[in-house]
Amino acid sequence: VQLVESGGGLVQPGGSLRLSCVASGFTFSSYGMAWARQVPGKGLEWVSGIYSDGGTYYADSVKGRFTISRDTAKNTVYLQLNSLKPEDTAVYYCATDAVLPLGVAISDIRPIEYNRWGQGTQVTVAS
Repeated sequence: VQLVESGGGLVQPGGSLRLSCVASGFTFSSYGMAWARQVPGKGLEWVSGIYSDGGTYYADSVKGRFTISRDTAKNTVYLQLNSLKPEDTAVYYCATDAVLPLGVAISDIRPIEYNRWGQGTQVTVAS
C-alpha cells in the first residue's frame, strides 16, 4: 500500500487549495479513505473521510469549507480546501482502511492508532 499526497502550498487567508492523494497497492474502490492533519506541536486530527460507497464526514472545524471526493478511475482522493484560515496551517496526510484489520474503518480509530502515514503535504495559510 502506498499513498502519495500532493497539492499543498502557501496561500493567503480566504484562499483555496486542492490536495490529492494517489493510492496504489490495493483495490482503491473497495476501501474508505480519509485526510488528517498535524499542526506543529499538536497531535494528528481527522479532517475528513469518504467511505467506499461515497458517504462523507467532516470535522466540525472544516464543515462547509472543505470537500472530500474520490476518483476511482485515477485511484485518487481529493480534499478541496476553501476559505482557508491561518489555523488550517498543518501537514496534511491521507489514510486508508486498506491497512487496517478486516472490519475496522478509519472512522473507528484515533489518528494515533494509525501507523501508515505517508510524507504528507504542507499547507501554510498566511498573509
